[in-house]
Amino acid sequence: MQGVWGAGFWGAVGGSALVLGAAIAWIASLPQRLIAAIMAIGSGVLISAVAFDLMDEAFEQGGFDSTAIGFLGGAVIYTAANIIVSRRGARHRKRSGSNPDARQPHAEASSGVAIAIGALLDGIPESIVIGVSLLDGGGVNAVTVAAVFLSNVPEGLSSAAGMKKAGRSAAYVFGVWGGIALASGVAAMIGNVALAGASPDAIAAVTALAAGAILAMLVDTMIPEATEATHDYSGLIAVTGFLLAFVLSKSGG
Repeated sequence: MQGVWGAGFWGAVGGSALVLGAAIAWIASLPQRLIAAIMAIGSGVLISAVAFDLMDEAFEQGGFDSTAIGFLGGAVIYTAANIIVSRRGARHRKRSGSNPDARQPHAEASSGVAIAIGALLDGIPESIVIGVSLLDGGGVNAVTVAAVFLSNVPEGLSSAAGMKKAGRSAAYVFGVWGGIALASGVAAMIGNVALAGASPDAIAAVTALAAGAILAMLVDTMIPEATEATHDYSGLIAVTGFLLAFVLSKSGG
C-alpha cells in the first residue's frame, strides 16, 4: 500500500499498538518490574531506530548540515512543547503510578486534556517518519513501522496503568489512545503530502527533526519509567530491545 492513503494506514497501524498496550494494562494487573522491563525494551527499540534508520537516512539524503539542524531542532521543539504540557499536569503521563512522587494527577484534577495532548505530542514524530518513508514510491519501510509498533506497546501499557491508578475511566483511557492511533494515521498522511516533491535537504531535515524529538521524548518520559523498578537490569534489557531493532533493520535492508 503506497501513497497518502498508505501512509495513513501504516501510521494508524503503528499507533494502534498504543491501544493494544492500554488494553493489556486495563485487563491485567502487571507487576511493576515487568512494566519497567517492557518499557526498557521499547526504549532500546527506539534508540536503535533513531540511530540506524532515521539518522542514517537523513545523512544520506542531505548530509551533515541538514541532519544536524533538524536533529537539534526536533529536540528543542519537543522539549519546549513538553515543558508546556508538563506544567499543566502531564509530566508523568508515561508513568505507571508505582512511585508516589511520579504519579499522574488524579482524575478529579483538571489535567486530562494536558495528558491527552502530551500523549499526542509523543506520537506525532514517529508517525511523520512513516509518512516520509513512502515518498520514494516504494513500499513502506517495514522496519520503521515495526520499531514504532514495538515501542508503542509499552508506552500505552505503562501510561494506561498510571491512568487506571489515577482513577481515569475506561472511556477516557481508550478514548485517548484510540484518538491518538487515528491521529497517528493523519500525521503520517500530512507528512507524506507536505513533503511530496521536497528537496533531499528538506526531507533529511524533517527526518532528523523527528529523530531528535523521539530521542528527547525517550529521555524525558520513557527511560525514567524503565529504570524505576529494574535498576541494575534496565540497561541490559534496553540493549536487548536495541539488538532486536538492529537485527530487524539489517535484515530488512
